[in-house]
Amino acid sequence: MTSEKILVIDKDEKARLVLCDYLTARGFYVISTQAIHEAAPCITKHRPDLVFADLSDADIEKLVKLLRSDKLLAEVVAVSSTESSAKVVSALRAGAADYVLKPFMDAEQLDKVLSKLFERIRLFRLNQHYRKELERANRELNAGIRELKADQSAGLKVQLNMLPEKELTLEQFRFEHMIKPSLYLSGDFLDYFKIDGEKILFYFADVAGHGASSAFVTVLLKNLSNRLLRNVRRGSSADILSPRLYLERVNHELLQTRLGKHVTMFIGIIDHKKRMLTYAVGAHFPMPVIIGKDGVRYIEGVGMPVGLFEKAEFNEYEIPLPEDFGLVMFSDGILEILDDKSLAQKEERLLELVRGGSQTIELLNQGLSLSGLSDLPDDIAILTISEVTKSDVKV
Repeated sequence: MTSEKILVIDKDEKARLVLCDYLTARGFYVISTQAIHEAAPCITKHRPDLVFADLSDADIEKLVKLLRSDKLLAEVVAVSSTESSAKVVSALRAGAADYVLKPFMDAEQLDKVLSKLFERIRLFRLNQHYRKELERANRELNAGIRELKADQSAGLKVQLNMLPEKELTLEQFRFEHMIKPSLYLSGDFLDYFKIDGEKILFYFADVAGHGASSAFVTVLLKNLSNRLLRNVRRGSSADILSPRLYLERVNHELLQTRLGKHVTMFIGIIDHKKRMLTYAVGAHFPMPVIIGKDGVRYIEGVGMPVGLFEKAEFNEYEIPLPEDFGLVMFSDGILEILDDKSLAQKEERLLELVRGGSQTIELLNQGLSLSGLSDLPDDIAILTISEVTKSDVKV
């Protein structure tokens, strides 16, 4: 016994019984009625999968509408004793899916019709099932995306709150920065603050990759700098006074997290009284551009990535601040948007840009056409430091 239900509508009782007996013998659950006005309650109660109907074209149309109004997928097979191509065409136009002749002598033909239509119904139902599953999956996906956006929005607010002011003057030095994430959250991070009355610390970090996992590392960096600053002020640790020791601490803590993330970093300490810059490099590239009265050049220095090797070694460098000192730093994402062929050409282009006077965030933004960029391949961050002259000070 199959689970399919078939409704037979035929005022010819003999023909109706013959068809019902045949279909019942084939294992179908069969319901029968004499006229279309009796079909409605049968359809509502039994919800047939297939209907054999000896009806006029107008009644076939009514029957199809009745089935569809009840949201049934049932097909209609027109039954007639008239073997006429015109009759067949008109029945199909009225909404019938197939056409059979009575008396029902050709069992093979009837079986073919049953097989074809039930296969069509099966596929249609399967398609509906897949569509519902797809709609459900899309709803869940959209809900997940909304939740992810909310999480990322919250993460972005946290990250923005961790950053220093976009423009900040510390002693006689003005710090400016900009960050353009390639995704919602950025793996580029920077900070600048006074350690004491003589020293100003700044660092520039580029976490490998981008997105939420990389942004998490920036939280670790901010937390570490806050802890080291507290330590030096209460006299428990002086690691923050040494760029080399600072990188060693970051390296150790990143490895302890087991996040599988590493960072490229540049950290510098400006002693504004001695006019000295002490710095260490953690594989940061491109190197910072230093500006002075004697010209513009890249700072020298090498170092290993931070958070990749347990016994990473970092060097500490020291240079005097030139007259009219300035510094411009880029994350490596800036290299992705330059169309020069070689890396050396890209480095030279950045140097020429700074040499040509683009030494503030506003001018660099214009010179590199950053405002109009979208779908960035990597995060882009820029930090500039310039020495404030008396004429720059607002009274």
